[in-house]
Parts: sequence; C-alpha cells; structure tokens
Amino acid sequence: MSPPNAPDTSESSMLADSQAPTPILAVRAAIGGVLMGLANLVPGISGGTMLLAAGVYPSFISGIAELTTLRLRARSVLVVGTVAASAGVAILLLAGLMKSLVVEQRWLMYSLFIGLTLGGVPLVWKLARPATPAVLGGAAAAFAAMLLMQLGGDGTGGSDGSLLLLLLSGLAGASAMILPGVSGGYLLLLLGQYETILGAIDQLKRGLLGDAGIDVALLLDALRVVVPVGIGVVIGVVGVSNAIKWLLDRHAKPTLGALLGLLLGAVVGLWPFQIPVAPKPGDVIKGQLVRAETLAEIEQEDWRLERFAPSVGQVGASLGLAALGLGATLAIARLGRDPDPASES
Repeated sequence: MSPPNAPDTSESSMLADSQAPTPILAVRAAIGGVLMGLANLVPGISGGTMLLAAGVYPSFISGIAELTTLRLRARSVLVVGTVAASAGVAILLLAGLMKSLVVEQRWLMYSLFIGLTLGGVPLVWKLARPATPAVLGGAAAAFAAMLLMQLGGDGTGGSDGSLLLLLLSGLAGASAMILPGVSGGYLLLLLGQYETILGAIDQLKRGLLGDAGIDVALLLDALRVVVPVGIGVVIGVVGVSNAIKWLLDRHAKPTLGALLGLLLGAVVGLWPFQIPVAPKPGDVIKGQLVRAETLAEIEQEDWRLERFAPSVGQVGASLGLAALGLGATLAIARLGRDPDPASES
C-alpha cells in the first residue's frame, strides 16, 4: 500500500501520460479546441466540459502544467497548441453564427449542449469508479456549488470595472476554460463585466481595422480593459491548470468526483425550454433601469429569459438533439483503438 501522502499512481490517475503524440490525439485536440472555442462564446456552456467530451482534458491540463515549467515535450506542445489554435479559429470564424443561433434558437441549441455535456460523464466516471465516499462527496459538493451559483446569479453589476475587478474577471474566465461545468461567460455576467469586456474587444478591433486606419485613442481606451483581463487570463490558466494537476495526482478520487458534479450541475443550468422576453420600461437589465427611449438599444441577448411549457413535438425534438450531442461526444471519445492514454482506466 502506498504511503498516505504519496501521489496517486493507480489506474484512476488521469495524468499518467507517457506516450508519444499520435494523429488520433491531434484529431481529438482539434475537435476539443473547436468545441471549447464555441463554448466560450456562450454564457452557460463550459469550455472545460467540451475538452472532457473530446477526451483530451487530462492531456491538456498536463500539457499546460508542463509548459509553464518549461518542459517542452512534443506531446504537450501538440495538445496545447492544437487546442489553442483550433479554439481561436472557431471563435474568429463562428462567433457570429453561434451567437445568432443561441439567441434566436435557444431551446434547440441548449438541447444539443445538454447532450454534448452529458457525453463527458461516462469519460470521467470511467476514471472515478467505483463510487467511493470520496467520489460521492466530491460530486455532491460540486453539484451543490453549481446549483447555488445558478440560483444566486442575477447578472447585474457595474458596467465599468476597476483594475482589480477586471483582473478577477480574467481569472474567472480562465478558470472556466479549465474547470468543466463552469461557464466563463456566466461568471462574467455574475461579475457584471460581460458587456464591458466584449465591448472593449470590439473597440480594439475597430481601433485596429477602422475605415480611417489605426485609431490610437480607441486602442488605448480598449487596452485599459483588455490588458488587465489578459493578465488575469494568463494567471488563471497557469494557476488553475497546475492546481488541478496537483489535485489529480494526490487526491484523484474526490477531484474526479467533483468533476462529475460540475458536469451534472452544468446540465441543470441548460434547461432548454426558455424564451427571451422583450423588456418593458421599468425593468432592470444588467443593473440598469430600462426607459422607453432606451428600449431599442437593448440587444435580444440581454433580454430576460422565461421558461415555457413545451409541446410534445418540442420535447421530442429536444430529446433527439440531446441524443445527437451525446452520441457525437461518445463517438469522439471512441476515436481509434488506442485513445488518449491519460483518459483510460
């Protein structure tokens, strides 16, 4: 029996990763990166969940931890580089389409997202089993935390962030890229910085690509927000990745249980049968009182969501899309006879 404080080297250790990079791993990383990039565009969807669904989460976490300590193994460079590049391309090319689909066809997209999210559950369960008290306790605690976050957030907050708040927003966004079940966009909504940060990114783009050429004033104003958020993202990715690697190495069972709880808790927040309700004068949106003269300025994505009673056809379509998403992630997880060794039991 291993000493009490020895690292977990059993088959449940997610980070036992010694094989050379393979084409199958590159495909998984590319698919996971695309899904992660799309998830980061949508409040309520977790990028880490999508990496779990693609079966590259353990290698990604291990790779980030290794690169931050200057261990440049080919496998780590391949996984981290492919995930980052494919996520960036997905955000650049599909941001507008994904945003439109989620805003205008929310219940259809959320049904699909439920299936994609649930696809990560068997992958984690394969590593966490059997259901020991440590696994169940970690799952229950993480599930409860997700419920409290979803019930307690109202999406209000100031529109202008202080330097510290912007830094914390970057940390929150980066943590959500790493932690399955936690949505970066959702955390930014809770902090009241979602619009501020997206506005600054759009301002940065206009400052660089405006019709009149580079606008230095716009760039400087945008960088006031983008720089502290970027610093927070870097610190968050490095810190959270190393923390999770440490937990998985030394406390695998409760950590894997917590990942299960985060996945299941994320599904609760993706209840599909919701529709946006047009605001009225006197409503409060993002902490601001709505006036008659400002109604036209409120984007549909910021409208309050209201649950509705679905028809039999909508329930059937929702279940079908969830099954499609689940089947897709399970198919991705089965790519190749020799899958990502870090995700084998």
